[in-house]
Amino acid sequence: MRRVLVLVSALVFVTLPAVADAQTLLVPMDGQQGNHLRAYGLVYQSIAAGERAEWLLNYRGGSFLLPGVEHVRRKAALLGVTTETLSGSRLASLRARIEESNMEAVSLEKAPEVAVYTPPNSSPWDDAVTLALEYAGIPYARIWDRDVLREGLTRYDWLHLHHEDFTGQYSKFYLSYAGSEWLMDEVERNEAVAAEFGFPNVPELKKAVARTIREYVEKGGFLFAMCTATETLDLALAGASADLAAAFADGTPPDPRAEDRMSWDQALAFRDARLVLDEAVSAFSDIDGHQVNTPWRRPLGSFELFDFSAKIDPVPTMLTQSHERVLPDYYGLTTSFNRDRLKSSIVVLGSDEGLGVVKYLHGNVGEGSFTFLGGHDPEDPQHLVGDPPTDLDLNRSSAGYRLILNNVLYPAARKKARKT
Repeated sequence: MRRVLVLVSALVFVTLPAVADAQTLLVPMDGQQGNHLRAYGLVYQSIAAGERAEWLLNYRGGSFLLPGVEHVRRKAALLGVTTETLSGSRLASLRARIEESNMEAVSLEKAPEVAVYTPPNSSPWDDAVTLALEYAGIPYARIWDRDVLREGLTRYDWLHLHHEDFTGQYSKFYLSYAGSEWLMDEVERNEAVAAEFGFPNVPELKKAVARTIREYVEKGGFLFAMCTATETLDLALAGASADLAAAFADGTPPDPRAEDRMSWDQALAFRDARLVLDEAVSAFSDIDGHQVNTPWRRPLGSFELFDFSAKIDPVPTMLTQSHERVLPDYYGLTTSFNRDRLKSSIVVLGSDEGLGVVKYLHGNVGEGSFTFLGGHDPEDPQHLVGDPPTDLDLNRSSAGYRLILNNVLYPAARKKARKT
């Protein structure tokens, strides 16, 4: 077992007999589950309706307990979610087993308010998280730069970022898609918002949004990011966007001294990265271990989820619950993270040891926390612009999509009242 002690976070998990013993449903999350992804939706909807639930960490792939009331049974049947009825004696035996082993029962009591940061014209299938939320039946709000800067993020418990380029370079798509209508629309839209808020250029707009997101985490928010957003958020927080602004605006080469002016104190996960300053190369920095759109692109392999002690390290245990421990890898503009670019406080949740890169990580900042997962879509290894959306009904037991939904339920864990 590989275990990493986690920094104390704002959440303190406690074991409670949350589900009444008289009638209890077990939602198994091992190979017996008929629809793993919609099982998360069943749990979320039950919590939102005022029902109590428990997450059984390290038991049968991270199973759940729900009240065995009729409307929950009907909902499970409608969603195609497998459930088992537990008698009082079987439930008591299960609780005793959990108490004596590397398992834990975490009470889930609050359905988190979910927000997805995405441009107004994007489709629900533009990223894996909106696909997962739609399929599971978990409601979410769509927000973008205007919402972040005008209203802040305080109304949300959980925020997702996907393929936004917070350096303001539009992911260097102009190298391959110059003249494309969708790219011209994106540029026009971003420039209009930058002008509306008084920023001299789009990189400075994105830098301000990145700072607001960091403040959200510091004040207790939960951030989940995938693909480009993982890398570029930290580059913007470290100051890269300011140095790249002039180069992008007028086509002049970036200042080679840009890295010397960057400060990594405000970055969430990464440190001391070297920028890719060649405007003809579609990459951001050496944070990404795969460099998918470069001549030095690395092949896909697989990554393994680490095992944690449920009683000592409940947070990473929760985030790595799965019925599979080794998952096939998949590309994104940012696919993985080089270990030597991680801050020392980062907890590695999953990695490709063959390539020596990290795929999945977690950390704490202030009162909140963040999780980064590399790649674009767990069931679309070679995702390209314009590819059709992944059909999750054909991937209802996707272990990669389970990692996303683990993160959605993470803020639902009961908070212990603070002493005053």
